[in-house]
Amino acid sequence: MTTPHPDDPKVARAAAAVLAAADSFEGAPASPEVLAAAGARGYFTPGEDERIRVRYRSFLAGRAALLEALASMEESCGSKENQWLERLPSFVVALAAATVLLRGARETIETALTSRLLRKKLDEADPCRGIPRKTFTLIYRAATRPRRLLQFHDALALYRAHHDEIHAGAGTGRYGELVDRLDGWIAAIPPLSGSKIFSDRVRYRWFSFRRRHHSAWKRAVFGVFEDAGCRIADLRQPGHRPGPKKVTAELREAALKLARPGDVFITRHDDALSNLFLPGFWPHAAFHVGSEAQRREMGIELPAEAGDPACFLEAKKDGVRFRPAGETLAVDRFVILRPPLEPAAIAGALERAARHAGKLYDFVFDFRKSDRLVCTEVVYRAYHGEGGLEFRLIESGGRLCLPAEALIDQALEQGFRIVATANLGGGGLLTGAAAETALHGARAGL
Repeated sequence: MTTPHPDDPKVARAAAAVLAAADSFEGAPASPEVLAAAGARGYFTPGEDERIRVRYRSFLAGRAALLEALASMEESCGSKENQWLERLPSFVVALAAATVLLRGARETIETALTSRLLRKKLDEADPCRGIPRKTFTLIYRAATRPRRLLQFHDALALYRAHHDEIHAGAGTGRYGELVDRLDGWIAAIPPLSGSKIFSDRVRYRWFSFRRRHHSAWKRAVFGVFEDAGCRIADLRQPGHRPGPKKVTAELREAALKLARPGDVFITRHDDALSNLFLPGFWPHAAFHVGSEAQRREMGIELPAEAGDPACFLEAKKDGVRFRPAGETLAVDRFVILRPPLEPAAIAGALERAARHAGKLYDFVFDFRKSDRLVCTEVVYRAYHGEGGLEFRLIESGGRLCLPAEALIDQALEQGFRIVATANLGGGGLLTGAAAETALHGARAGL
């Protein structure tokens, strides 16, 4: 077996990958201040959620690069101590990759174990960023495997035994830079002992046991809510016969001529059985993304699914999808609200909302999670934190959420303008002061 030189291309490439990945680890996914604030309110705001996911995605990308470098070096240097000595440069790069992996995993784990909200957030799926479910649990399990930790312990002992030889032959280049930094990376990891390895594994087993049983309970509960939600969504109130919706094609087209990208449509089916279970007159919301021509004028690019004739992003029982106006506005009444934001801020909200397209509907109405969304949550996650706008979640039915009625209240408090109403106050399409009077009258039951 030929001993690779430190400047061997394969060793140099792997060393460069380890250095880059080490620099991409930005520390814990959330600061103590953010975790404390979220714990006090019971959830992460959309802005906090976004920052956590960006940092976590960076961590996962670096982790993937480290695993690839580790696998390539392990293949080169084998798995036994005598093989490690024969191919020291490959061994050193593999040790560096393992060290950075363990350091990053432990920092993430220790931070997450202080916050149940963060643990649940890191285990959520994020289809937009290609993150599957349970990544935190998988990382926790991998970082506490006794066999791998004992092998890492042996590798550290070998490195220390040949420390001077390794540093003397490091040379320059990426491999030399990696060797120079390796001692610092190792020092950042608490000493490994048999008792520490055992206690960490026991702690993971307890975490896994509790998570599995909680997840099983949640799946059962979610199944009940999903089944009930689907059934209720299709039911009509007694005494209401099926018939054409009150919003006609002409009224719909007239409203779309007034609407702009970023407007919020609050809608109502007069005969929907679900109205009986939701607070207030208005039960549903849809996010207007406009036509391709309107978005092009604003310099906004959305996914292909948002192309004409789709002009709404709406969460219904089949998920969060771009939908044409003929589907979204097949209703009896609606109101159009316009945010008090500049075009650049609205463009940012549109692009942020589009990231949620394709997600499932959340029949449990849990606004603390973002892997499944309900109708008003699309608006909430698009606009919260944009241009100073802030929406407060309220407790309804034992859950923190934002019902459509509360969304209207908070939107109007923050300067949203009533653009138009449909089939309220005895009129078809009303605008201006007439629309404001009609909306307030409908909500007051007049």
